[in-house]
Amino acid sequence: MTETVAVLGTGIIGAPVARNLSKAGFAVRAWNRTAAKAEALSEHGVEVAGNAAEAVEGARVVITVLTDGQTVLESIRAAAPAAGTIWVQLSTVGDAVEELVEYADEQGLVFVDAPVQGTRQPAEQGQLIVLAAGAADVRETVQPLFDAIGKRTLWVGEDGRTGAASRLKLVLNTWVIALTHGVGEALALAEGLGVDPRHFVDVVTGGPMDNGYFQAKSAAILNDDYTTAFSVDNAEKDARLVLAAAARAGVRMDAVEAGRARFARASEAGHGDEDMAAGYFASFTDRI
Repeated sequence: MTETVAVLGTGIIGAPVARNLSKAGFAVRAWNRTAAKAEALSEHGVEVAGNAAEAVEGARVVITVLTDGQTVLESIRAAAPAAGTIWVQLSTVGDAVEELVEYADEQGLVFVDAPVQGTRQPAEQGQLIVLAAGAADVRETVQPLFDAIGKRTLWVGEDGRTGAASRLKLVLNTWVIALTHGVGEALALAEGLGVDPRHFVDVVTGGPMDNGYFQAKSAAILNDDYTTAFSVDNAEKDARLVLAAAARAGVRMDAVEAGRARFARASEAGHGDEDMAAGYFASFTDRI
């Protein structure tokens, strides 16, 4: 009999995670706070639960894919998985991982810290990179799940309770923030100076400064297409998580603080739900 996997959270990442697990042959039961976002999954063989507790009933593994640490904690408390359940935590939560570990210990849950690198398209294609920390005796159980949703898994620790994978995710997000605003500000300056922005892209393309992320975000801005792969508001949240962790570590993060402010300005201008490339609009005071 196929063991049931519960997925709590069916947003931009959670929905394709549930679909890809179902496609790989797992029995998937999903729940989302906004029920309408989960309903379409039934067409892909996913059982849609009416509440979090129903979703996790009898599940060997529970996966959380939600906005932030507080939401994850509220949802897992509402779900109340049985002691011994493996809890795979995919969300980006920063220092809040400590509270999640504390809850897992209190409830006898086996905690696997496993944030993912990647946004909408990699998630839909099952090409996420899973950053994982967890005990050796649960890896045999969770690795097939990771193989279904990602192109590779990087195991960074043997105890999910240390938060090692969540800390690595903060480091990676620091780089993503820098890349996003680097592209956005360069194209904004080009517009301000009357430079053809496509000349800038042409010079970078194929050279040492080029990368897939540059191509994707520059194309979004040049084509005025901000279809959300990862939203401005979520990027601003992630910047705050980086800053909080850095402050605790005594590390100054000037670029991330500036990047957080840019995302906030873009959100105030009405771009919060758009792709994080829309941080571009923070450069124009007359559009705020």
